[in-house]
Amino acid sequence: MAEIFPFRGVRFSEELALSLSKLVTQPYDKIDRKMQEEYYWRHDYNIVRLIKGKSFPDDDERNNQYTRAREFLDDWLTKGVLVRERTPAIYAYFQEYTVEGKRYTRKGFIALGKLEPPGKGVKAHENTLAGPKADRLKLLRATRTQFGHIFMLYKDPAQIITKLLDSVTIQRPDMEAEDYYGETHKLWRITDTEVIKSIQERMKDKELIIADGHHRYETAVNFWLENEEKMAGHEKRVALKPHYECFRNRMMTFINMDDPGLLILPTHRIVHSVPGFRKEELLENLRQLFDAKQFESLETLKEYMEENEEKHTFGVYFRKDGFWSLTLKEDVNLERAIPGKHSLEYKSLDVTILHSLILERFLGIDKKALEEQRNIMYVRGWENGKQKVDENEKYQMIFFLNPTKPDDVYKIAKMGERMPQKSTDFYPKLLTGLVINVLTCFD
Repeated sequence: MAEIFPFRGVRFSEELALSLSKLVTQPYDKIDRKMQEEYYWRHDYNIVRLIKGKSFPDDDERNNQYTRAREFLDDWLTKGVLVRERTPAIYAYFQEYTVEGKRYTRKGFIALGKLEPPGKGVKAHENTLAGPKADRLKLLRATRTQFGHIFMLYKDPAQIITKLLDSVTIQRPDMEAEDYYGETHKLWRITDTEVIKSIQERMKDKELIIADGHHRYETAVNFWLENEEKMAGHEKRVALKPHYECFRNRMMTFINMDDPGLLILPTHRIVHSVPGFRKEELLENLRQLFDAKQFESLETLKEYMEENEEKHTFGVYFRKDGFWSLTLKEDVNLERAIPGKHSLEYKSLDVTILHSLILERFLGIDKKALEEQRNIMYVRGWENGKQKVDENEKYQMIFFLNPTKPDDVYKIAKMGERMPQKSTDFYPKLLTGLVINVLTCFD
């Protein structure tokens, strides 16, 4: 059951909203050092200063990136750079983007979602790491603010909620921004109580699956549990005047799994620094499990992979030495071939087959090496991946994958399993800074 609530979002002032593209950022975990510098340069009020501020050699417990984020936040709220809405709202959030020349629109909405205890309710499909959770918890403790989104999936084949969103997005959006990659993001405030109630009612029976934001979700749960004793007083205030901006709820963006604009991009694997590697020997070994076919170009390989995506077909490009497809032989029994107690559905994922039957079995890149990214570099984009391999002498090859399907994410999450690392790349990412949730529990 999904419990959602409107909230009094905090947004950039109307004057600054005219320059919104200069103020918003990609999610914190997608911001590298170069992007961080660019965001700092774009505007004095770019939200990177709050979500991923610079650190310095003389930082200490009293003065660091987290305490500075709090100082920036307080200053911006005092100056009216950031302003809290007076009326609780749900926000329709549409993203218009282009992939390989085709235009898409992904439709969702932003609201507060009630957090579930660990292991209950909400399903996850990826494993999390301790480092990012510790980082986000420090920021949350310092600022008491939810900046980034949790990207939640739900199933609604009849598109009933999307139709409700369509009915309230006829007029011009209240906010519009272009992201780092040139994609368009639009938000509409929904304050009509009847529309909000309709969305809440339609969501009650929905099962939620985290698409992106696993670390943020687990951090929010940890922060709620460590502040649980403070809930009683806040709940009394909510009973009198409903303000749900508290640590029991988390700002989330909800996307229908059946939305035609929902796209998962493949994340390809560049292999490097494998000792004793010889192309012909590898191909000979791979033919034990795969049918191999050579191609003249990346484009013809890509077309073949797309046509044969149901047959577990991969592509491989050896540095300046040719394109090949690898299609799993029909007589390979995946339950026996792939070790471990995972379900057949898990073992049938392309990314599982690649990791277990190619990288680990024939190249010696095991799970630990994958986690530490010792011999692997993850990359988005077919041409981009090939170019990177050609430009760097230590790169030996790149393995191309077809994208993971949303239904696969749903099945694996429902079974309580976690997909291998870098199995999904939901594009575009949800922007940080369009609206944030400054918690009121401590007021």
